[in-house]
Amino acid sequence: MKTRSLKIALSVTAATTAAMVLSAKLTASVGDQVQIPTSSADFFQRGTQPTLDGSGFELIQSSNGCSYCHGGYSDRHAPYDAWVASLMGQSARDPVWKAALAISNQDAHLSGEFCIRCHAPGAWLNGRSSTGDLSLFEPDDFDGINCHFCHRTVDPNPSLQGDAQGYPKNVDLTPDPEVLAPLIAANLLPSVDHGNGTFVVDPADVRRGPFHDVPQNFHGGNELIFSPYHSNSSQCGTCHDVSNPVYSPGPNGELVLNSLGQPHPTMNKHEMFAEQRTYSEWLNSTFATEGVFYADRRFGGNHPTGVMKSCQDCHMPDQAGGGCVFYDDSDNTVLGEFERPNVPQHSFAGANTWVIRAVATQLGDDAEFYGLTPERVDASVARNVQMLRDASDMALTQQGSLLKVRITNESGHKLPTGFPEGRRAWLNVKFFNAQDGLLQEFGHYDPQTATLQTSNTKVYEAKHGISEAVAKATHLPPGTQDHLTLNNVKLFDNRIPPRGFTNAAFVAAGAAPVGYSYSDGQYWDDSLFPVPTGATSAAVTFYFQTSTRQYMEFLRDTAGDGSGVTAYNLWVQHGKSAPVVMDSATIQLTQSNPADVNGDGQVNGADLTMLLGNWGGSGVGDVDGSGTVNGADLSAVLSNWGI
Repeated sequence: MKTRSLKIALSVTAATTAAMVLSAKLTASVGDQVQIPTSSADFFQRGTQPTLDGSGFELIQSSNGCSYCHGGYSDRHAPYDAWVASLMGQSARDPVWKAALAISNQDAHLSGEFCIRCHAPGAWLNGRSSTGDLSLFEPDDFDGINCHFCHRTVDPNPSLQGDAQGYPKNVDLTPDPEVLAPLIAANLLPSVDHGNGTFVVDPADVRRGPFHDVPQNFHGGNELIFSPYHSNSSQCGTCHDVSNPVYSPGPNGELVLNSLGQPHPTMNKHEMFAEQRTYSEWLNSTFATEGVFYADRRFGGNHPTGVMKSCQDCHMPDQAGGGCVFYDDSDNTVLGEFERPNVPQHSFAGANTWVIRAVATQLGDDAEFYGLTPERVDASVARNVQMLRDASDMALTQQGSLLKVRITNESGHKLPTGFPEGRRAWLNVKFFNAQDGLLQEFGHYDPQTATLQTSNTKVYEAKHGISEAVAKATHLPPGTQDHLTLNNVKLFDNRIPPRGFTNAAFVAAGAAPVGYSYSDGQYWDDSLFPVPTGATSAAVTFYFQTSTRQYMEFLRDTAGDGSGVTAYNLWVQHGKSAPVVMDSATIQLTQSNPADVNGDGQVNGADLTMLLGNWGGSGVGDVDGSGTVNGADLSAVLSNWGI
């Protein structure tokens, strides 16, 4: 590797400094709400810092130029074609994110810059996010997490990465001293505990990637560098563990606001509020330690072993094709790239099922100019739907008068994971009589109103909220909130953990279940539903929804700049985030005594205990099928005692 000099910008821009001065007093936000007077300093994180042109940092370029060589040959898995129609590629055009960004800035002054750091890293690195909003963006900044950014990132904590013997001369498996040394000297090297967008970017336009045998560099004078980091989950962990740095543990363990106007006192993400922990969930799973083999090859595409270990194994599956348009599928010529069996599909498939269509709608006639052709959008949505279907398995069994539904988490993190606001999965159970007439339904969803009946079924979700102290400071009510920048309390989290789960590890990572329990090693969950009298069959569907009505209405009613109204209208236009079927199955039922609540073949104290434990609720213990566990059900159990 060439020796290069560089400068890293250590000071904030004049615009940011002025904004910090303006934040010296509380300002009114929406209604009676009071804004937290944070500054950019409160959200400071280590890593490469924003810079201006002329500072020695070669600016992040648009991905449009990448399309000429890395797009347009979709039949051979062109990287650009999949990337541009992904939420990675459109992370800065996402209308839901824009509304959440506006609310974040309303809630805490300049907090939006913290969000922009990962959603539009080019804009952040190029010094156009100091206002915390999108007002300084240039058109290319909306590329989101683009090609040029990712392929210039450097492992901030490199370890021994293998023996370079036999590799071509453009391979460098040693740390990047020219990039890292200045960061170390300035105390800007990120912690090994990844997260919060603490990325390191080569200040020179030197491209990195996962292949050591690229025959020719078409990118100009700078060398290409083989980078194992680009196949390592730690690269993903940079932005997929998110912690709010304005909070620190108080005397009683409750997270409280820091002294404002300065960085977090320890910069330790475990002493901040854990807003997302997808990377930590994976890190403390069997996937990270030994890998998980899928005989049905549901993940990994053309992966040689079928053992899934890294984020990339599932979300960038191997495909046969060419990484560049100059590939030759007959032999490795001097001209360029050859056909490979393991080109990573840059699809980044996940769980977002409607927003990419909304982005294309917003762009209108310009959608195709920006790469969002109908074919690419349809393919992206189909990949996301398939990812959801592959992420779980369902099994149905009858236990006397109960139907047991087991959902097994087949993903490498919680199910569901990530951004908690608006995301949920649930069970819909329908019981039918011999004439196929519907006797009873649990978890009914009305697609017209986007309303789910939650009281009688299992819903997998996380709920965050604000403490009494934060409520007092902001004039907001305490408890459950969708103000993600203000949340400092985890109220509930029953999302299913991955293989290898242990309570101790997830507690340490800030990812423990809340208000629910899982045993060590458990990566499934069971739900029991009472079989109504006369039922001969049941149909069960496991649904996932990206954006609930409640969350979209919150965005609509709270974002003061109108972005929430835009997001809500797009949500309505695109089917109100229609639920996706992850699993569905039917089962034939046999009649049993409904008073045998636990299905063990005898009505006794165990059934009475289950009934009383759900008194006033619905479901288990509802012997007469009235919808509520009450005295009539108790009488039925007592009258059948010992039978």
